[in-house]
Amino acid sequence: MTVPYTPDLVDELNTLIRFNLDSTQQGVKVHKTADAKVIAATRRLHAKGLLTQEDGGYLTSLGRNAAEHAQAALTLLTAEVAQPASAQDLSAAQA
Repeated sequence: MTVPYTPDLVDELNTLIRFNLDSTQQGVKVHKTADAKVIAATRRLHAKGLLTQEDGGYLTSLGRNAAEHAQAALTLLTAEVAQPASAQDLSAAQA
């Protein structure tokens, strides 16, 4: 059974895509003045073992894996879809 994305999961995914995967030396600090959804998502990610600190910190190895997948899915879903060529376009190109 597949469970759809809940608003909480979307908030967690949005938090994971904020991490720079090009460097393990860069973390994320969520301040007390941040949006309540971001604070809650960060705390949940920490409780799940994906972040080193309740207020962000660094990705754990599990968190890095999750962030890589979240960022890859976002890239795929936001990429422009190439329109298939029509039969007429293909015929004209071959002539």
